[in-house]
Amino acid sequence: MIEAWIGLGANLGDRAATLDAALKRIDRLPETRLCAVSRYYFTPPWGDTDQPEFLNAVARVHSELTAGELLGGLLAVESELGRQRTNRRWGPRVIDLDLLLYGTECIERPELIVPHPRLHERAFVLVPLLDLAPELTVPKRGRVDALLEQLDDNERADIRPGPEAGYDPPQDDTEIS
Repeated sequence: MIEAWIGLGANLGDRAATLDAALKRIDRLPETRLCAVSRYYFTPPWGDTDQPEFLNAVARVHSELTAGELLGGLLAVESELGRQRTNRRWGPRVIDLDLLLYGTECIERPELIVPHPRLHERAFVLVPLLDLAPELTVPKRGRVDALLEQLDDNERADIRPGPEAGYDPPQDDTEIS
């Protein structure tokens, strides 16, 4: 079983309800269990700044799926929730799910790069990740707490705590199915 970390973000529609719906669907992926969710954070848009602010979070899952299968499941969840991919890079979106880490593996394929290639530069990922695992090590980059400290203060300045996640993972010890 692999421990994987997923970044969630939305800046269109009812963002909190969309993140909650995404978490429920992630928890229903085959051979995957949602284990923990950070609080939600309001974050400014990154890259293309002419759009509404985001609501971001990070989730920890345990999965028997391969990294490619897990990514496929995340893309299916995005589609179910109305994500339509466009050529606009860093544009507004109803939901965005990123496979940030897959155990300690380093994967470089055209369709998947893990650890996420810009994870170490993005406070909107590192702040919620810090909630769950400050001592987690990002392969080839370092610990989450140290990576966040390395960012300019202005990268963290506009990140504000949002609501608690509206979906809590089940707290049982049953086998993954």
